[in-house]
Amino acid sequence: MSAQQTPVTLTAGATRTLPRWILLSICVVYGLSGLFFRDPWKSADAAGFGVMWSMAQGGCYDWLMPNIAGRPYLEHGPLVFWLGGGAIKIFGPVFGAPAAARLITAFSFFSCCALIWRAVYLLGRRSEVQPYEFTFGGQPNPRDYGRAIADSALLAFLACAGLAEHGHETTAAVGQLALVSLLCYGIVRSLDHPRQGSAIAGAVLGMLLLAAGPVLAVFLGIATAVAKKICKPLAGLSMLRIVLPIALAVGLVWPLLLWLDGHLHAGGDGLLHLKQWWRYDFDRYLRGPSWAALTYTGRNILLYTWPLWPLAIWSWRSWGVRRRAPHIAVPLTLAGAVLLLILLQTNAEDMLFMLLAPALAIAAAFGLPTLKRGAGNAIDWFALLVATVIGIFVWLVWLAKMTGYPEQTARNLYRLVPGLRPEFSITALVLALLITAAWVLIVHWRLARARKVIWRSVVISAAGTTLTWVLMMTLWLPTINYARTYRDVVSEAAAVLPKEYCCVQAMRMGDAQLASFAYFGQIRFGGPEENCDLLLRYDRQDFGAPTSVSRYHWKLLWEGHRPADRDERFRLYVLEQGAERPTRKPLRKYQRSEQRNERGDAAEE
Repeated sequence: MSAQQTPVTLTAGATRTLPRWILLSICVVYGLSGLFFRDPWKSADAAGFGVMWSMAQGGCYDWLMPNIAGRPYLEHGPLVFWLGGGAIKIFGPVFGAPAAARLITAFSFFSCCALIWRAVYLLGRRSEVQPYEFTFGGQPNPRDYGRAIADSALLAFLACAGLAEHGHETTAAVGQLALVSLLCYGIVRSLDHPRQGSAIAGAVLGMLLLAAGPVLAVFLGIATAVAKKICKPLAGLSMLRIVLPIALAVGLVWPLLLWLDGHLHAGGDGLLHLKQWWRYDFDRYLRGPSWAALTYTGRNILLYTWPLWPLAIWSWRSWGVRRRAPHIAVPLTLAGAVLLLILLQTNAEDMLFMLLAPALAIAAAFGLPTLKRGAGNAIDWFALLVATVIGIFVWLVWLAKMTGYPEQTARNLYRLVPGLRPEFSITALVLALLITAAWVLIVHWRLARARKVIWRSVVISAAGTTLTWVLMMTLWLPTINYARTYRDVVSEAAAVLPKEYCCVQAMRMGDAQLASFAYFGQIRFGGPEENCDLLLRYDRQDFGAPTSVSRYHWKLLWEGHRPADRDERFRLYVLEQGAERPTRKPLRKYQRSEQRNERGDAAEE
C-alpha cells in the first residue's frame, strides 16, 4: 500500500496495548454493575423478565408461544426468552428468578465485547489498513497495530452513552446486540475463511429472525449482500450457497412448529400467533414513520450513540479511496441498515439504537489513528468534564439522602420519591470509593500529558461511562429500585386478595405491570373467555370511575399506586355475591393481542 493511499502515520510507540487487566476490569465492572440485587424494573426490563418467567413456570405451549401470564408477547421472537427461561429453570433456585434471567444479559454483553475485539483484531492485521512504512523503520508491526485498534474498538463500545441502562436489562434487545456483533465477526471471518464465515453469517441471520423478527433479519441480510457487492475482498462470502440456506434452516424452525400446531391440533393457536407476530413486526417498521417517531429519533440518537457516530464519520472521511475496504464497508453498511430501520419505525423507541453500537464501534476504531489532535482532545476533555460533573452529582445526592444536607437537594429527592427510606450499605460505599479513586488516577494520568496512543481518547470516555454507571448502581441503586419496582404496590394488592378466588381479569395493564403483578403477587390472571371474580384495572389518576363494569356489581376492594408515580392508579374489584357475571363472546386466547391499544403501554413509558 503506497503512502498516498494510507492516512495513518504512526510509530510503534503509539500502538502500545492497554494492559490486559485494565481492559478486562473495565469490561467486568461495567458489565456486572446493575445486574443483581434489584427487582425487575418498569417497562422493558420487567416485560422481558415476565416472558422468561412465564416460560419457566409454564408448559410446552408457553415455550412455543411467548406470553406474559397468558397474554401473547409479539414484540420479539422467542430465542432470547428461551435462553432466559432455561436459565431460570436451572439457576433460579440458587440465585432467584430475576438474577438467573440476567445471567443471559451478562453472557450477551460479554459476548459482544469479545466478538467486537476479535473482529477488529482480524481487520487491523490486514495489509490495507497498515500505517505508512518509514524509510528507516519504526512503524508498528501488524500484530501490535491490530491489538491496539481492537482495544480502541472495545473501549469505544463501552463508552457508548446509551448502552448503560438498556445493556443491563432483561430484554431480547441485549441478545440481538450479541447477534449483530456475531454477524460482524462472521463477515470479517469470511475474509480469511470463506466457508466458515459464511456459515456463521447464515446462522446469525436465522437466529436474528428468531430473536427479533423477519424485518431486522431481512434488512441485515440485504446489508450483508450489499457489503459483499461493494467490497471486493468479500468475494468468498457465499450468499446463495451457504448464507441463505443456513439462515432459512435456522430461522424457520420456530415458525414451522407454530404452523404445525395450527394445522395438527384442532383449535390450536400456533398459526394465529405466527400471523400476529409476523403482522406486528411488519406494522412496526414498514407501515411508515410517524412525525413523532422521527422527532424522537432526531432528539435522542446522537446522544445515545456518542462518541461513536462522530468517530465513525471521521473514519469514513479520512480513509478516502479505501472506503470500500472491509474495515469501512462492512461496519458502515450494517450500521446503515439498522439506521434505516430506525428511521422507518412507526412508534418512537430507543431500544433499536443499541444495535448501532457494534458496527459503529468497529468503524470508529479505524478513525482514531487519523484523528486530529484537537478533535481527540475535545472528545477527551468533554468526557472528563461530563463524567466528573455527573460523579460529583451522584455523590451529592447520596449525601443528601443519608444526612439531609444539602437540605434543598434532600427535599427535592424526597419530593420525587416520597416514602423513600435511606439504606446504608458499607459494601456499596466501598465500591463507590474504589471506582472514584480509579477515576481520580485516570484523570491524573490524562492531566500528566500521557504519551500519545491510539486508545487514549476513548479510554477516558469508557472509564467515565463506567464511573457514572457504577456509582449509580452502588450509591443510587436502592433509590432507583424503590422508584422503578412494582414490588410494594403488588404486595399491597396481594394482601387484600381473598383466600379463594377463581382468577383475576386484567384491564388496561401494560406488559411490565402484568408481569410484575404475576411474579411478585403470584396472582392468577385469566383471559377474556374466563368468568373471573376479580378485576384489576389500570387507570390514569384522573380517569374517573369505571362505568364499564358497574352494571355487573363490582365492588372496589383496593386502590394504590407506586409512590414514585403519581399518574397511575391500580384498582382491584371483586364481584359481589349474587351479582351477574360478565358474559362475553368467547375469544381464543391469542386474539387478545388485537386489543393491545387498551393495555396502557403508552401510559407506562
